[in-house]
Amino acid sequence: MTPNANTRIVSVRRLNKEGPGDRSLAEWWATERENKTPEAAAIEEAAQLLRTSDIPVAFPTETVYGLGADATRSDAVQGIYKAKQRPSDNPLIIHVDSLAMLERILNPVQESPTRATKTAKNGIPSIYDSLISRFWPGPLTILLPNPSGSPLAKEVTSKLTTFGARMPSSPLARLLIHVADRPLAAPSANASTKPSPTAAEHVFHDLEGRIELILDGGSCGVGVESTVVDGLSTPPAILRPGGIGIEEIRECPGWENVQVGYRDGTLDVKEIPRAPGMKYRHYSPKARVVLFEAGSNEQSVSKHIRKDLEDSAVGAHMVGIVRTRNWKRGLGLLPDDEIQKTLKDIPSLVDELVGFSVPVSNKANGCVAAKETFDCFLGTDVKSIAQGLFSALRAMDDMEVDVIYVEGIPDQQGDLAAAVMNRLRKAAGADLRV
Repeated sequence: MTPNANTRIVSVRRLNKEGPGDRSLAEWWATERENKTPEAAAIEEAAQLLRTSDIPVAFPTETVYGLGADATRSDAVQGIYKAKQRPSDNPLIIHVDSLAMLERILNPVQESPTRATKTAKNGIPSIYDSLISRFWPGPLTILLPNPSGSPLAKEVTSKLTTFGARMPSSPLARLLIHVADRPLAAPSANASTKPSPTAAEHVFHDLEGRIELILDGGSCGVGVESTVVDGLSTPPAILRPGGIGIEEIRECPGWENVQVGYRDGTLDVKEIPRAPGMKYRHYSPKARVVLFEAGSNEQSVSKHIRKDLEDSAVGAHMVGIVRTRNWKRGLGLLPDDEIQKTLKDIPSLVDELVGFSVPVSNKANGCVAAKETFDCFLGTDVKSIAQGLFSALRAMDDMEVDVIYVEGIPDQQGDLAAAVMNRLRKAAGADLRV
């Protein structure tokens, strides 16, 4: 894919791969700038755009690609909503490069936070000390009281008295924030409601012509967004499952009784979301998604899909199957030897994507037609499933399938599985157990 003149993809993969080593961000940046590397030029350009432009910049984090803007300028933050076509009542997470940057936000004039809560001298509620010590930098967002005289643009909080903040573990993301010297509001860099981007090509597909620059750092390691926690409530709560599991959080002092504060459906229209990703349908490809809960009988699933293919009212001419732990390739729609005869490898960002044809009798007219079927295997471990989920949904859209059938995984483990199933339930038009 060749980007046009309006939206450029610039590789900074070397920086993302090498990292700073034992150096500080300042020392790392000084070396890159002194050596006048192409990556340094790209970072400097991106930082300059973030400081001065109202058009956001896309950059990689360890979770997904973010769409960044200066969190202290209203016009810049509005640029995020415009590029994503995102509802303005959906709050944004800010990203910082250090605790010092976060402390400057929390102490604009050395005033106390607006919420009455036990607070450390740096303005960060002490309930978060154990989480920050263990998980930062990393895929964890904490909910903080927005202080009087806050430097954050009002569009960041969406009329809430709190804001979400995280320090990404991606050294490239922190370097960009450091060079820009601004906290960055940065939701996922996709069109609103679409699957989150885990590669630069995903960002380009959604936002071509809407932004100027995409920093390409390669594929994201986690694959789903950060976990969002609220330590200002009693008991503390997880508002969005993500890269950090609930059992890990419960091991931290003060968080032993943390509760699940989200549900996998969307909020009612008049409800105010406490955190990003709570109110609206998200992560949805163009195709209809049918999620089969873990434990569904494979033979019954196969019958359900074949019925959809035969039913003219459904109108599924091409279907996609996303497998995880138990389903076998093709789900019995064709015998294995027949699949082998028609198997086609499909060029895709997803390694395990293949296609084959299934002959289907149409109940309405009795004719037999070949229905194209695309099969994607994500692996059996939760990490692989999380990393490949959004890419798989996008790959099926590239094939222009009508329906995507997804094999769910048990979400009671309290880790990435809960995040995976949360995203799938928000994407699905139907959630079945057969």
